[in-house]
Amino acid sequence: MCEVLNLQNEKNSLYKGTLQNIILKLLSKEVKMYGYQITQRAKELTEGELEMTEGALYPLLHKLEADGIIRSEVQEINGRSRKYYLLTDKGKKQQATQEDEMRSYLFNLKTIFDI
Repeated sequence: MCEVLNLQNEKNSLYKGTLQNIILKLLSKEVKMYGYQITQRAKELTEGELEMTEGALYPLLHKLEADGIIRSEVQEINGRSRKYYLLTDKGKKQQATQEDEMRSYLFNLKTIFDI
């Protein structure tokens, strides 16, 4: 899983360690999303700074599903099957915990870098 992000610039390397947090946050806001939708929403919110590759996204989604943090459901859309991902109750708790940890981390970074 070395292909975590499309590294168009060095900034993307900072996202590597937070990819799971990003996915869980998006799912907490959007309720359910399919893979391509997750990548596009992240790209949109970061104004193109973050481009998740399929090689990074799908192995992580499969791991989160195996860990019981997300679940998937398949729906037929215009004759095509589309796999949606949703947070489980366990995933909602984990997302909230990780968000609190991330907010604390960002606060501390801001404090350090603002000196």
